[in-house]
Amino acid sequence: MGEGKQGAMVVEMPNSSNQNPIAQLQNKFKELEIGFKGWLSKQSIPVEAAVVTATSGLQGAAIGGFMGTLTQDVSSSMPTPPAGANLNPQAMASFQQAQALAGGPLVQARNFAVMTGVNAGISCVLKRIRGKEDVQSSMAAAFGSGALFSLVSGMGGPNPVPNALTSGIFFALVQGGLFELGRKFSQPPAEDTHYVRTRSLLSSLGLQNYEKNFKKGLLTDTTLPLLTDRQDIALRDVRIPPGPRLLILDHIQRDPELRKKRG
Repeated sequence: MGEGKQGAMVVEMPNSSNQNPIAQLQNKFKELEIGFKGWLSKQSIPVEAAVVTATSGLQGAAIGGFMGTLTQDVSSSMPTPPAGANLNPQAMASFQQAQALAGGPLVQARNFAVMTGVNAGISCVLKRIRGKEDVQSSMAAAFGSGALFSLVSGMGGPNPVPNALTSGIFFALVQGGLFELGRKFSQPPAEDTHYVRTRSLLSSLGLQNYEKNFKKGLLTDTTLPLLTDRQDIALRDVRIPPGPRLLILDHIQRDPELRKKRG
């Protein structure tokens, strides 16, 4: 009988330790992401802006490099004007714009790095200063990224500053339109309007999975200012683990708008 129990234990042990490696990797990545966002939220605005700009720029460079491999054949087949050719400024500007849009991997990596990095950096600074993300912040970030993209890519031609302003306005209008369109089609159900601020807070910390816990405990947006270190029992009652609980309380404590409502 003892042998039978030992045999059963031998069979059960592999099953308890046999976990999906993909799930393990996803959980590990999620933990790192939560830890990184928690660390980043405690940094000063210049440090957070620099880190966000750099990471987003690297992601944009990777995307641009890949896109550049697809357009490399196009750029190599473009005719080059003779050295002594007397082209009018408008024709030369059009040629430079075509080169900027059809450059190779390095050119596109630079262009995309500028667009994504500057956009993310400006968005980060405005979010920390204003305490919210809205269409105005989105358009301001797009204007900055569009203007700098025009200057760096050489699309401005003989009039770089006016063209940079035009590109910035164009980027701002497009991103503003997309922002409003996305908000229109992603309107939450009527019963979720009480959790808009809560949803934004949890998403910024990578803890959106705990939104259902807040709803279960009826912890609406109006209760956020009431959540303090001494009142974390409310988060315990809705079964939020200690780690996420600390991140949520720390974010609430640092949020200027919530501190103002707390009085």
